[in-house]
This record gives sequence, structure tokens and C-alpha cells, in this order.
Amino acid sequence: MTTSSSKEKTQAASRPEAGTRLPALREKAEVPLPEHPKEILIVDDDRRHAETTAEALSAVGYKCDIATSGGSGLEHLKRKQYDLILTDLVMADISGIEILRQAQELNPFVAVMVLTGHGTIETAVEAMKQGAVDYIVKPLNIHALRIQVHKALEVQELRRINLSQKRQLGENFGFDGIIGKSEKIRRVMEICSQIARTDVAVLITGETGTGKELIAKAIHENSLRKDRHFVPMNCAALSSQLIEDELFGHEKGSFTGANFQRKGRFEHAHRGTLFLDEVGDIPPDVQVKLLRALENREIVRIGSNDPVKVDVRIISATHRNLEDLVKQNHFREDLYYRLKVVTIDLPPLRERREDIPLLIHHFIQKFSEAHRKPIEGITQEAVNYLAAHPWKGNVRELKHQIENMVVVAQGPTLGVDNLPENIFRRPEGKPGASGLNGLAGVTIREVERELIKNTLSQVSGNREAAAKTLGIGERTLYRKIKRYGLS
Repeated sequence: MTTSSSKEKTQAASRPEAGTRLPALREKAEVPLPEHPKEILIVDDDRRHAETTAEALSAVGYKCDIATSGGSGLEHLKRKQYDLILTDLVMADISGIEILRQAQELNPFVAVMVLTGHGTIETAVEAMKQGAVDYIVKPLNIHALRIQVHKALEVQELRRINLSQKRQLGENFGFDGIIGKSEKIRRVMEICSQIARTDVAVLITGETGTGKELIAKAIHENSLRKDRHFVPMNCAALSSQLIEDELFGHEKGSFTGANFQRKGRFEHAHRGTLFLDEVGDIPPDVQVKLLRALENREIVRIGSNDPVKVDVRIISATHRNLEDLVKQNHFREDLYYRLKVVTIDLPPLRERREDIPLLIHHFIQKFSEAHRKPIEGITQEAVNYLAAHPWKGNVRELKHQIENMVVVAQGPTLGVDNLPENIFRRPEGKPGASGLNGLAGVTIREVERELIKNTLSQVSGNREAAAKTLGIGERTLYRKIKRYGLS
């Protein structure tokens, strides 16, 4: 067993001597600079040693945070996703092995390296058996430290690349309902795959209609709880009593009309997943009881004094800004941090326009089968109009619109004539016409200027989307905007 005095001697021996100059940024060419700054957490209860390590890594382009106790390290892990954890094995409060275990639970793709003295190398080897990628023996050799960190991050990056390649080949790890190839959706998918098999609380944010429940279901279906219930509950527009009853249940006779015992959503979701949609709408008095249930892993039914143990993973969602609600004292700060161990922010559809054609074809196929309509496809012109639309209702609005088009279509191909008036505005008095017959008597220059002006207005000034809709390059569009004075 390492005593505190021997630990202090080890720490002192590992510190660079006074006046030691850290190597300059590019002195060691064989240690390449990272293209994008990697996030590193250093956990070491010897502050001077932690700061020296951070300085050595920061000098070659890494972004470093420092925790000077095991407990502080765990708090950092719950608040932020890191690329690599560098932790001392022997600390006063929590061991490096425990840091390793919890880091892997929170983020299975994180690289963990351990710092060890000569007397604890056996423990370091044990840490590698449990998933650490490498260990570093004190006193530190700064150049060797940088090389080992670089190699550990290379291994982590290869795992990420492998994940990306599998997704491109269609092996979506069971996230079949999530359609998209945009960078923002790929990032969402990556986070989902990292956290699915853990039990961390997840907060999904995003505008109405972005698919928050779909993401929650996907996480559940890829978790160790997939054989148990996924229990959704919409917290919006329910009174305090109704929400409390829905969450915790009640005993027979506990209030007028309670003619039998009823289990709440927590009990129904035991060993499964409870999805709290629009969690920002939960009344303050119920927030207190929800926090207690999460902290104690037990609930008390209305009308009872006996607690019931529950094992539930919580995934919550909201379209509201919970931080603002916390500042306004409408949402408990402690509950907020309980719910947002990992946050997934879903982008609105207007920020992932490259996914719209994929979604269109997916919904056409789905609703053609559901309504037994032989729809073979959709014209590119119609796709362009749909891709340029702002979609304030996001994926849900697009889904409902495609279903409507499929249901009322009279032919095998959907076109602009099937689009609603708010997406494709037909010339007055000529419903269904392309509008070209009414253009006689005006110059091509006037027509082109009006077309570009209207298209830019339709896509809220997004020049990239306008160029795609018009079927021209962005540089060509910029020149025409300048020519017609539309900037």
C-alpha cells in the first residue's frame, strides 16, 4: 500500500526541476500537431504535476482541463465529453481505476491513460486489462508523454472512422428510423451510438417536429434495456395532480374516483426507459418529487407512505430553453443538471437541407405502401421546391405534407401540381399551370431577376439553398445577385 509520504516523494520526483523549459511548439517534428484541438482531462491531486502535464500538452495544440481530485474529475466527466482522460492511479478520495470505469460508462469511445509510480505498475497493468489504452510511469518524460498521447488519440480516431465507414455501408447500429447524411445528423448518430449502452441521463433539445422521440426510441432500442419497456410521457398541458399521478401512480381511495390501485409510468418503466417529453412544462411542485425519485431511485404512490424501488433510465426532451427557465426560477437548477448529463441538440430541417431529398423518398415509399398508392417517384422540380421551403414544423411537417401529396395524387409521379399553395404559388387564374404562358411581353432579364428575387425570399436569403433550387452554381448566383442589385 502506498503511504501519503511515499506518494509525496513520488510526486516530487516526477516534477520537472525549477527552470526546466518545456519544449517549443515544433521542436519535436515526429509529434504532429492535431488538425482539430482534442479535449483532454488531467486528473491528478498533485496540482503542480497536473499543471505541468497540461502545459506540456497545451504547447502542442491540445485543449486541457485540470481536476485536482477524483471527485472533481468525475464532475468534469459528467459535464463534458473528452477525447482523452489522463488520470493518476493513486489519489486520496477516488482511485484512477474508478475514474476509468466511470469514464467508459459515460463515453465508451473515450481514450483513458493512467499515471503511475514504479511501485504501482502492477495496478497500471490491471487498468489496461480494464480498458486503459496505455500507462505512463513517473517521473514524466515530456516528449514520451506527447508521443503516447498522440498514439492513444490516433487509436480513438480510427475507431471513429470505422464507425463512420460502417454507417456509410448501411450498418446503422439499429438506428434505422433516423434518415440523413448531413454532418449534423451524423454527429447526432455518433453520440447516440456512444451513449446507447450506458445508463446516463440524456436531454434531447430541438424545435418541435425535429424527431426527439424518434431519437429517444433509437437510444433505447440500442441499449441494454431494449427488452424492457420504453415508456413515453408528454408533460405538456397537464396539471400538477395529473402529472404526479401519471408519474408515480396512486393507491385505491387516495382521492375521489380512485377506485383501484394504479401504477405510474416509473413503475411501468422499471428496468426500462422513461421518456419525458416537454419536460420543461413540469410544474415546480412536481419537479421536487421527480428530483427525489431520480436521486433515491424510488417513488411513493399518491395516498401511500411506502416507497417503491425503481430502476429506470431517464431520457427527457424539450423545445424550450431550460437554462432560461432556470434563470427565471421556473425550473429547478439541480433537476436540470440531473437530466442533462449528456445533451443531444437536434438541428431544425432548414439547417440540414441536404437530408430533405432522402426524407422525401423515404416518406413516399412509406405512404405509398400504407395507402396502397402506386407512386413511383417525384420530379426534381418538386424536390427543389420542397428543399427550399423553410419547414417551420420540421420533419413532422414534411412527413404530413408528403402523405397528403401521396393520398391525393392522381398519377404515378408527384410533381409541382401536387404541391400546396404555400410551397408552390401558381399563377392567378391558372391552377396547376406552370405559369410560363403568362410571361409573354416581358424580357428574359426581368423574368430572371424576379425568379432569383422570389427564390431568395422563399429560402430566407439562404444563397446555397437558392442556387440548388435554381439549378445553378453559387458563384453564378452571386454574380446575378450583384448584376440585378439584389444583395
